Amino acid sequence: MKKNAKAYLEITNLCNLSCSFCHGTRRAPRTMTEEEFLFLTERLRGRIKYLYFHLLGEPLIHPLLPRFIAHARAAGFTPMLTTNGTLLRARREELLASLPEKISISLHAPAANAAFADAGYLDDCLAFAKEAAARGCTVALRLWNLGGEGARENDAILARIRAAFPAPWTAVRGGAGERLSSRVFLEWGEEFDWPDLAAPRAEGPFFCYGLRDQIGVLADGTVVPCCLDAEGTVALGNLHFSSLDEILSGERARAIYDGFSRREATEELCRRCGYARRFCKL
Repeated sequence: MKKNAKAYLEITNLCNLSCSFCHGTRRAPRTMTEEEFLFLTERLRGRIKYLYFHLLGEPLIHPLLPRFIAHARAAGFTPMLTTNGTLLRARREELLASLPEKISISLHAPAANAAFADAGYLDDCLAFAKEAAARGCTVALRLWNLGGEGARENDAILARIRAAFPAPWTAVRGGAGERLSSRVFLEWGEEFDWPDLAAPRAEGPFFCYGLRDQIGVLADGTVVPCCLDAEGTVALGNLHFSSLDEILSGERARAIYDGFSRREATEELCRRCGYARRFCKL
C-alpha cells in the first residue's frame, strides 16, 4: 500500500438507523473493546496514516469513541470520522473536546430514512459543523445521492445550508464539492450500489484502490480489501492472529492487487461492485 494509506477500523457494526442506501450486514452484532482497539491500532501503526472509525456501523454509538480518537492521534494516526449526524446533539460536548482531523456528516436525504426529516436534525448538524470548524476540525457535509431517489430533496437541504453558510461558496478542485467557509465543505457524490454477491456482474475492465490506498478492518479484526466489504466476503486474514504485512503478502491479497494492475477482478464481489465502476476507465 502507499505511504499515506487509510484503514477503516470498524469499532462497532451496530447502527441506530436502517437507511435505504446502506447495505447493512448479516454478521453478528459486535462492538470493539478498548483492549481490542489498542491491540489493533498497534498492529496498524507505522503502515496506516488515516484512521477511520467505521466500515459499517455508526461510530457515535460507541461510548469510548472520544478516547479512541485521542489514542489514535497520540499513536501517530490522523483520526477521521464519518457519521450520520443523528447523535451529534447527544454527544456534542465530549466530541468537541476530542475532535478528529475531519468529520464527514452523511446528510444524503430524508428519502433514505425518516430520521433525516426530523425538524432539528439538519440544524444540529449545521450548528455542530460551525463549532467544530471553529475549533480547527475540517467538516464535510455529504450529499452522496446524485442520480438516486434522494436527490429530489437536495434543493430543500441546500436552502438550509445556504442560510447557515451564506454565499459566496468556492468550488474545490475537481468539481466534487464546494468550500462553504473556513474548514467547512459540501461534498457531492453519485449514489452507488454496494458490492454484493447477489448483484449483477459487471463487464470489465476492472480497477479499484482497495489494497493500494486502503484496507478495511472489521470489528472482529478481519482484514478486507476496502471499506465496502460489508459481510467480510473477501477475508484476507485477521489482525488478532497475523501481522498486516503477513496478511497483505498472502496469496489472495496479492492476486487482488495484481489483478487490478492488469485491470482484472479476481474476486466475484469486486465484479459486482457499483462503486468500483467509476474507476473502470483508469
